[in-house]
Amino acid sequence: MRLKGKVAIITGGSRGIGQAIVKKLAEEGAEIAFTYNSDKEAAEKTTKEFLQNGINIKAYQLDIKSLSQIKSFIKSVLDDFGRIDILVNNAGVTRDSYLMMMGEDAWNDVIDTNLTGLFYITKQVLPTMIRQKNGSVINITSVGGLIGVAGQTNYSAAKAGIIGLTHSLAKEISAKKIRVNAVAPGYVETDMLNKLTDELKEKYKETIPVKRFGRPEEIANVVAFLASDDASYIVGQTIVVDGGLLS
Repeated sequence: MRLKGKVAIITGGSRGIGQAIVKKLAEEGAEIAFTYNSDKEAAEKTTKEFLQNGINIKAYQLDIKSLSQIKSFIKSVLDDFGRIDILVNNAGVTRDSYLMMMGEDAWNDVIDTNLTGLFYITKQVLPTMIRQKNGSVINITSVGGLIGVAGQTNYSAAKAGIIGLTHSLAKEISAKKIRVNAVAPGYVETDMLNKLTDELKEKYKETIPVKRFGRPEEIANVVAFLASDDASYIVGQTIVVDGGLLS
């Protein structure tokens, strides 16, 4: 188990890619603190499942847009677990619309959740990692942040911002023995993808060289690798996991 003795925070960990990351890091031996926004039932189900398997895990309700809530959350995690070794910034939302029809609320909600919230929580975690002289920050971005997606100017802008933040922060903090990297999934089988029509899903699938969508656990496997000492010399990178979509 590559992460035994480590404590990991995963934001947005109650479903989809986040839940797969929770499961994988727990399997690798990490103790888990994960956040959810509103789906308490899913969070409790995830927690119960892992507690039954002897995993030290706790769910915390958190509005990632609220700096005051984040400060309280980090204090609670340190009180409950004693340290923070891994931060996986996964929480995110979509509010799709063409830019000419996009309201300010749709823009602000996506930017504030996906990018500003990531800034808030990372800034609050770093002092602990600096004191420990060790840490790994993994930001979940998207291929949309690399190529742009029509109807997702807000989402693509936020995800592109995460990539820039990742590379810049890695340069700032790597001398403190804290690694910062990003993972950019392509089309993955999640609730977000399931909102599309079958016709549109088939159209997207045809653009992927491997002719299938990714599975959440395939993203989680890359996150676990980046969180571990196996990735000790990987710093400031964006790892694309897209079935060849961008190749």
